[in-house]
Amino acid sequence: MIKRRSKKKGPVRAKKVSVDGIDFASGLEKYMYIALKKAKLFDMYEGEVFQLVEGFKFSNTSTEKQANGKGDYTERGQKKVLGIKYTPDFSSWDYIIETKGRANESFPMRWKLFKLWLTNNEDPRAIYKPSNQATCDETIRLILARRIIKKNK
Repeated sequence: MIKRRSKKKGPVRAKKVSVDGIDFASGLEKYMYIALKKAKLFDMYEGEVFQLVEGFKFSNTSTEKQANGKGDYTERGQKKVLGIKYTPDFSSWDYIIETKGRANESFPMRWKLFKLWLTNNEDPRAIYKPSNQATCDETIRLILARRIIKKNK
């Protein structure tokens, strides 16, 4: 009997996980939380929201379908365009961590806008984007090493 491989259907869906009363969006976020807590580095989970692009009123007319691609192709008129926000998974006074196993199609643009926001606002924190458990462990090591260097200065 020949086994047939089924084609993947749609994007990867991370399993929601709860630990210590915190609801994490993925097992990788849970792993990072446990590692941060063990190293006494945990400060907050999704505790900061960054406004990357302000909302604005679009005064021209616009002919398009709804944002989700449904509905008729119609003139939508003058609309308020919502801003773009970004909420990193973990943050503290000296680091920001975004755990990302597999990024969706909009994440790379948001990540670049976030880096631009940090640059324009002269935020000195180091940012980390671990993609698996090994890079989560490496992130902990790097944060601890940076703190030792700062302490010795």
